[in-house]
Amino acid sequence: MTDFSTPQLPTLGIIAELEDEDRRLLSGYGEFLPAEAQQDIIKEGEPQDSLYFVISGLLHVHSLKDNKRTLLGRIGEGEMFGEVNLFDPGVASANVTAQEFTQIWKANGDDLKTFADAYPEVGVRLFTGLLGEISKRIRKTNEKLSDAELKEAVLSMWH
Repeated sequence: MTDFSTPQLPTLGIIAELEDEDRRLLSGYGEFLPAEAQQDIIKEGEPQDSLYFVISGLLHVHSLKDNKRTLLGRIGEGEMFGEVNLFDPGVASANVTAQEFTQIWKANGDDLKTFADAYPEVGVRLFTGLLGEISKRIRKTNEKLSDAELKEAVLSMWH
C-alpha cells in the first residue's frame, strides 16, 4: 500500500540519482510549497538563503529596472533555483514568480547541512549533483560572454 500522507521528492533533476528511500528522507528536511499563478517565490532585493526545487509547474526569473520587467529565464520541472544564496546568503538578485500553479520544495542551508550530517553518503551525492548543476550554469554563462571587455572584467574578479 502506498502512503500518500507525506509528500516525497520525485525522481527529477539533481536528485534523480538518489534512491527512493534517500529522496524520502531528504523530503523531510525541507518544506513543500504550493504557489499560485503570479505568486512571487523570491523577491529581488530581499534576503534569500534557501534552495528551491521545482516539482511541477513553471516560474519566470525577472528583474525590474525603471519600472520595466525584463525576463531573465524560465525554471521548470526538475530544476532548482536559489542555490547561490544557499552558500553565500544575501539578497536576491532577481524575482522568481510562478506562471501557473507550481509545486516547490524549499530547504535552507541549515536543513541541508543537518541532512548531510545525518546521512553523509547521500549528502555527498546530493551536493555533488548540486555542484554539477552550478558548474554547468557557470560554463553556460561564460559561453554567453562574447564581449571581450566584459570577459576581462569577469576574469579579473577571479584574480
